[in-house]
Amino acid sequence: MFVSDCLNINNEGHLTIGGVDTVEIAKEYGTPVIVYDENAIRKNCRSFVDSIDECYDGNGRVLYANKAFSCLEMCRIANDEKMGLDVVSGGEIYTALKAGFPAEKLYFHGNNKSYAELKYALENGIGRIIVDNPDELQTISEIAKESGITANIYMRIKPGIDAHTHDFIKTGQIDCKFGFALETGEAMECVRLALAAENVNLAGLHCHIGSQIFDIDPFVLAAEVMMNFIADIKKETGAVITELDLGGGFGIKYSEKDKPVSFGSYMKPVSAKIKEMAAEKDLPVPFVLIEPGRSIAGAEAVTLYTVGNVKKIPDVRTYVAIDGGMTDNPRYILYQAEYTALCANKADRPKDMQVTIAGKCCESGDLIQENTMIQTAQKGDILAVLSTGAYNYSMSSNYNRVPRPAVLMVKDGNVRTIIKRETYEDVIRNDL
Repeated sequence: MFVSDCLNINNEGHLTIGGVDTVEIAKEYGTPVIVYDENAIRKNCRSFVDSIDECYDGNGRVLYANKAFSCLEMCRIANDEKMGLDVVSGGEIYTALKAGFPAEKLYFHGNNKSYAELKYALENGIGRIIVDNPDELQTISEIAKESGITANIYMRIKPGIDAHTHDFIKTGQIDCKFGFALETGEAMECVRLALAAENVNLAGLHCHIGSQIFDIDPFVLAAEVMMNFIADIKKETGAVITELDLGGGFGIKYSEKDKPVSFGSYMKPVSAKIKEMAAEKDLPVPFVLIEPGRSIAGAEAVTLYTVGNVKKIPDVRTYVAIDGGMTDNPRYILYQAEYTALCANKADRPKDMQVTIAGKCCESGDLIQENTMIQTAQKGDILAVLSTGAYNYSMSSNYNRVPRPAVLMVKDGNVRTIIKRETYEDVIRNDL
């Protein structure tokens, strides 16, 4: 019935998350508010870790993709669950280190890392830096030489695969701002540069083909392409690549039409292909990494809003206005992301009203969904938008000087705040 097993309906007809009444949460903590189920998140973490351990005989690691939702508590959970972290900025590195996350299990991504970020990463003993371009490689080499250390790096490769997803979140094809292309010979040229660079160790390769992918075949194909490239590197340079990061992109359920498969269903055919290729090409089976982020946290959260007004435009549409919007969820305005919504205080009733959910910002495009079905709504109702655990708070803003919402975690019937609601004072904190 719901996008996640952590959601249900109680005897009062209210939506629950982790067994806790969302209407009561809204009453106590105010809205808008984002609520996660910690047990569900940990269950997903363990499913990925168990699956990679099984498929690669313990010779692998799951990296939580921190950009999906980054905060101190998420870093602590990932560490508890024996995962690494995929980080994409100095701020994410800082957050992880402040949470006590081991620096050697941090993997630093990004297409335009600054000198300061690279220096900070190297000074703190970051495990791997994923190199995106020749200029970055040179900068890393210079910083490492000055510091008297060796930088362990991966090269980000574009495997040239269409992941059948939205154009903005396809990252594996040649026309992409990330990484080195195979088709042009650029990737091999930069591998040679890395092997020749001072104070740099080419420890592995990385690829990522996109996000919100339900097909298994593109992942298998990516593994085949990367293993062929590892074989080419050995043949042309003599270097043996022993680590392979296959990225993430596993899809989650935003609506009934989404049909994600189990984590093991991804893992098994990909691992079989890697082992097959290793044997065929006389290569060691590499240490394999994956980067689930959305598929760990995405479906395990809801955002709760209060309906402010219902505006009916005859023969056009009905707007349901909420007390949040693009400031806490810009994904619809960015790429028309689909969500499931319902009135949390009427969750047991049929969805009998077609509406457009409008945010409060002074922006005509500030919408959460258009022409979606919810229960008949009126002022004061609690509107729940499901599957808002990934790329919602992470992409939130203070547009119109709107404070960011609080973020809560539910566990075993208890609710705690993991990110405080911003105040107006927080919004002007850096003004002079």
